[in-house]
Amino acid sequence: MSKVNIMPRHIVTALLISAVLLLTACVTTKSGGVGEKADQSKALETSLQLARNYISLGNWDQAKRHLQYVESVNKNNPETLETLAVVFQNTGELETAEEYYKRSIQAAPNVMRTRNNYAVFLYDLGRYEEAAAQLEIVAQDLLYERRVEAFLNLGRCYVKLDKYAEAEATFRRAFLMDRTNPGVVLALANIYFQLDEFAESQRYFQAYESIETKPSASALWLGIRLADTFDDKNARASYALALKNLFPKSEEYLLYKAYIEQDSGNSR
Repeated sequence: MSKVNIMPRHIVTALLISAVLLLTACVTTKSGGVGEKADQSKALETSLQLARNYISLGNWDQAKRHLQYVESVNKNNPETLETLAVVFQNTGELETAEEYYKRSIQAAPNVMRTRNNYAVFLYDLGRYEEAAAQLEIVAQDLLYERRVEAFLNLGRCYVKLDKYAEAEATFRRAFLMDRTNPGVVLALANIYFQLDEFAESQRYFQAYESIETKPSASALWLGIRLADTFDDKNARASYALALKNLFPKSEEYLLYKAYIEQDSGNSR
């Protein structure tokens, strides 16, 4: 997901107060006629905007309150349902979040953003088969603006399912669409390493280094293993030091420590 630019707190507070006043004015209108419908529509839009503001502040309870008001008026608005899914996901109410994701998809099955977000939700729960099923649908939409990301996530699902050939083909599709995407290039370097195609892995790893100035923990861990494969002691030491200094609490650093302990044990 893309990051949200958060405005200074005093400006956000002023906007929220103004929006609350506007909402109050909207809901205390005359009953009946076209004017009431227009006022209700404005009130719903104001509540949605308030919810978005609260989400940007991490105030999930207030966001939930405004979204549930919108849902009480229009139970099948897919955008509201998806946003509620995100809110419940962030408050740890995962069963409810999944219910809202499914309702949103049922209401608007062709909105690929929702399917992609639902797939990420499923992936985080370790439900890789289900996540892949959603992403396979997303990746087929030629007009989806984040299609490269969908292919990348689909490939990651295949890796988790030990479907390495399918993962390699999927990452290749993503690479053909965007050859400068660091995540895609690194994914190819990783999958070729897992397939024991070390020269190809090294080629993509070097391509990754040429476009990414701040390597991830995953990249440094791969760099260590490739350096060992090609007996490049200087590169190994450099990657290991960077991993220790930059990501001392990462899973990759734990893997590296286990790796060197095993290596020292084998050398005895």
